[in-house]
Amino acid sequence: MSRKTPSPFSPALFKFLKELAANNERDWFEANRERYEADVREPALAFIHQMEKPISRISPCFTAIAKKSGGSLMRVHRDVRFSKDKRPYKTNVGIQFRHTAGKDVHAPGWYLHLEPGQCFLGAGIWHPDADTLRAIRSAIDSGPKNWKRVSADNGFRKIWEPAGDSLTRPPRGYEDDHRSIVDLKRKDHIAICKLTQAEIVASGFAEEVSRRYQAATPYVGWLTKTIGLPF
Repeated sequence: MSRKTPSPFSPALFKFLKELAANNERDWFEANRERYEADVREPALAFIHQMEKPISRISPCFTAIAKKSGGSLMRVHRDVRFSKDKRPYKTNVGIQFRHTAGKDVHAPGWYLHLEPGQCFLGAGIWHPDADTLRAIRSAIDSGPKNWKRVSADNGFRKIWEPAGDSLTRPPRGYEDDHRSIVDLKRKDHIAICKLTQAEIVASGFAEEVSRRYQAATPYVGWLTKTIGLPF
């Protein structure tokens, strides 16, 4: 029996995020920066490092980059330039293992979201641009059997469930009685599976994440190749 890898995460991460949500201002953050580094950022980077080999085994076209900036760990600072909400910090940890061809969170990838009371894994393509979404819809329309084979597979759906935004009306060029209309209406092609805090801080968390990502590999692979990228 293989030895489980200790999780780098601890309850201290969730304690910090909860307090940050109640004190989302620069003065408080600067006064607690050492806690952020020790309880949040360093454990997140350690987890990314743990996932380097598992991600490369899924596909060499995806990366796990353990860097403070410019890697798999998303910034703690919110982009408030065009938002009425001027709170400066995100109150969650976001980690994305994205495709090498992607430059941002809209690329195909695998995701980990840590937030008190709302932790989950994600897989797929979130908020794709118009051309990407058009390509996916066209592939669903022209190859419904292949789409169902990956999106409705029992092994996949036991762990993952579809998520994201959808149109209220059929997209242009499709009728409401189309056999794949639910999927054609999707504006996101992502799936999620929920996590508990106990799972996240337990030994073997990286192995469990790897197992769940593996179950979604045909789904992510189909989406990736559909939009013309290697997998």
